[in-house]
Amino acid sequence: MMKIRKITFVLKIIGVLTLISLLMSGCVNQNPEETDEKEAGASEVSASDEPETAESLLEITDPQERAAVEAAAAKVKAMDEEPRIIATSAATADICDRLELDLVGICQTTISQVPERYQDLTQVGTAMAPDMEIISSLDPDWILSPSSLQSDQQPKYEAIDTDWAFLNLRSVPGMYRSIQELGEIFDRQEQAQELVDEFTEFYDGYKDKNAGEESPQVLVLMGLPGSYIIATENSYVGSLVELAGGENVYAGTDQEFLTVNTEDMKTKEPDVILRAAHALPDQVVEMFKDDFETNDIWKHFEAVQEGRVYDLTYELFGMSATFRYPEALEELQPMLYPESEEDEKKAKESSEKAADAAEDSQATEKTDEDTLKKAAQ
Repeated sequence: MMKIRKITFVLKIIGVLTLISLLMSGCVNQNPEETDEKEAGASEVSASDEPETAESLLEITDPQERAAVEAAAAKVKAMDEEPRIIATSAATADICDRLELDLVGICQTTISQVPERYQDLTQVGTAMAPDMEIISSLDPDWILSPSSLQSDQQPKYEAIDTDWAFLNLRSVPGMYRSIQELGEIFDRQEQAQELVDEFTEFYDGYKDKNAGEESPQVLVLMGLPGSYIIATENSYVGSLVELAGGENVYAGTDQEFLTVNTEDMKTKEPDVILRAAHALPDQVVEMFKDDFETNDIWKHFEAVQEGRVYDLTYELFGMSATFRYPEALEELQPMLYPESEEDEKKAKESSEKAADAAEDSQATEKTDEDTLKKAAQ
């Protein structure tokens, strides 16, 4: 079902915080007979009968949004030299690489690889725990981070004299919308358009893939070291489920994640349970395994009884959208829509492979003590 949600892409330009409201799609209309209400600023309008296209998802129509991007682009253009940019996450670094942007600082990561062109740069700490002393010492003009970390990092960025942008990486369309805007700000329109064209080609070919299929009811668990939370359709993993036509059993909230007890989860009776790992996948996959074996309530879930509980590849199903979303959707397909015993076998094999890879990641051993503490909070 097509849903249009208001998400935020935040820029700090010319000393002023500018909040840009974006109307972004969280999923493809796999059931065209159903309609939804779209949010447009503060007002609501009926969903159009016209099929959603990639171009309409990414079109900038809000005057405030357009003015803010143009102001940021003008500021960068007026600089005497190329802007000094820091990317604080692997996902934002990958986008910068695709846009052929030079960086002066890069995040430290233990479970992802940064692009080769940035591997010799100064590391500024992990995405969740950036080292502001190092960042400040690099005298950046811009800091780029995912919007999921905005509440924690914005006060830190405000303390130093720099501009920054929090990118909407909570969905695939959101990522490409951010790419378009970065392309304009940093004079990389040609590179941005090439990426958008790739998305358009994929979207047009995929959007009706599961049309006519009964939408599975899906519970998405995002595991953290020592605990887990519910990933809603406003999260990246949740948006992938919706893109595939699945229905999140905790849909209808503005929250990205929810804390819910297992008794309440049981009342939703999902068809499928997906388990994603964040931060320290080796710890998380073991935690999931122990909890599903020792917590008696899980055995009463129909999804557990029918063997439809799957671990997801942590490199594909993280907190931020990446360019590997086609692989993620391919992994989801037999889990959500098994059409044969071969599909069921493929889904289970993918799950087992994902769990093994998480256990073998040695993420805990490779992670510094401060980051381990941050991940456990």
